[in-house]
Amino acid sequence: MTPPLSPFATLVLVFELGCVAAGLGLLWRHGLSPAARQAPPRLGAWEAPWPEFLTFAASVLLSTFLVAALAGLAARQAGLAGHAATITHGAGAQLGMLLGVLLHHRILAPAGRPERAPTGVLLRAGIATFLAALPLLLLTAQAWEFALRAAGLPTARQDLIRILTEIESPALLAAMVVLAVVIAPLTEELVFRGGVFRYLRTRWPRWAALLAPSAFFASLHVNWSTLEGLSSALPLVVLAVIFSLAYERTGQLGTAVVAHACFNLNTLLVLFAGLGP
Repeated sequence: MTPPLSPFATLVLVFELGCVAAGLGLLWRHGLSPAARQAPPRLGAWEAPWPEFLTFAASVLLSTFLVAALAGLAARQAGLAGHAATITHGAGAQLGMLLGVLLHHRILAPAGRPERAPTGVLLRAGIATFLAALPLLLLTAQAWEFALRAAGLPTARQDLIRILTEIESPALLAAMVVLAVVIAPLTEELVFRGGVFRYLRTRWPRWAALLAPSAFFASLHVNWSTLEGLSSALPLVVLAVIFSLAYERTGQLGTAVVAHACFNLNTLLVLFAGLGP
């Protein structure tokens, strides 16, 4: 017999159902309706020559690996192990990625800052993007997990999701929340949407420009030696494509950053309520 839900879990479940209902309306209004499909994109082309893009990619990759290695070394020197060492290494990789982007934009290829929408507009657009994505994500996740089970493949969740459910230290938990809700959305959107997608969208077929960075983004969340996290792969591809479409439609990277942060925050909320990944 299934145990009854706690009051907090019940509240979260009602909240999730409300988000899905709101998301269905927003998905039609801003994504599937004839008026939405005819709206022109506001994202301008990135006219950078290919050597500049290679410089961008190299600065991000080198900085990511270097800072992650330094973080791992610092963790060993401090005697950290287990989840603490994993979180330290992950934080180093994310901060290294951010450092690489800043290094490229500020030093290697400085350019004028793009016009940014007011914070309130970005928040509304980002939240609407997350809500519209939620029904598609739930449907994709269910279908993908069914396909994996039918193929006899593992459906274990990502390492970080498992770690979140096992952390007992408040300090480590706070670090994971900041990493997931603040740092990761900013760095990953700067790289995958603001860098790779924006460069490819005017040089490759549109479908390829949408899928290639999305597939690479999703692949980074899978442990390919154990296939842990494979169940998240296709939903994350769908999520990344939606982020790219929102960025293209609004011309504001902040829309994708806010939507990404909302998705991660919502995942944490569901996990903490004990409702499953």
